[in-house]
Amino acid sequence: MDPHTEPPVTEPSIMDPRVMDPHEELVRRSGLDDGDVDQVVRVLEALRHWRETERRASEASRRYMNLGETDMKAVRFVIALRNQGRVATPGAIAAHLGITTASTTKLLDRLVAGGHVRRFPHPSDRRSLAIEVSDETRRVARETVGRSHARRFDAAARLTPRSARS
Repeated sequence: MDPHTEPPVTEPSIMDPRVMDPHEELVRRSGLDDGDVDQVVRVLEALRHWRETERRASEASRRYMNLGETDMKAVRFVIALRNQGRVATPGAIAAHLGITTASTTKLLDRLVAGGHVRRFPHPSDRRSLAIEVSDETRRVARETVGRSHARRFDAAARLTPRSARS
């Protein structure tokens, strides 16, 4: 290294309570040495990076499927109900998403037009419709959002009980 070259300046992590809360007004660090705090900061930085990567992947998946965020939430909900052996209805979708029945009708119209879902008569309630996700949309959702969730679950499952509490 050239003696006249300054070492690179590393930016302090905004996840580090020693930087953001030096007087321990919010984050208590008693019982933790600098190595412990460094480890926690590395975990928090990794989680932040993971969330950002996941957000970009989810956004890319939604763009690929030509879906908005609420549309994608509805698709995942319908898939989850089917996986539990339950029938998805417009009312259940509206309740899950916290939107009106009119908004749900518009959402379902978009999803039907895009080939993502289909409506059909409810198998046991003549007054209601059942909603089913198309095989292609289920496949794409599984390969994108599903695989991402599987990686998160695997990482969390590998944590020891002590490290999970940290």
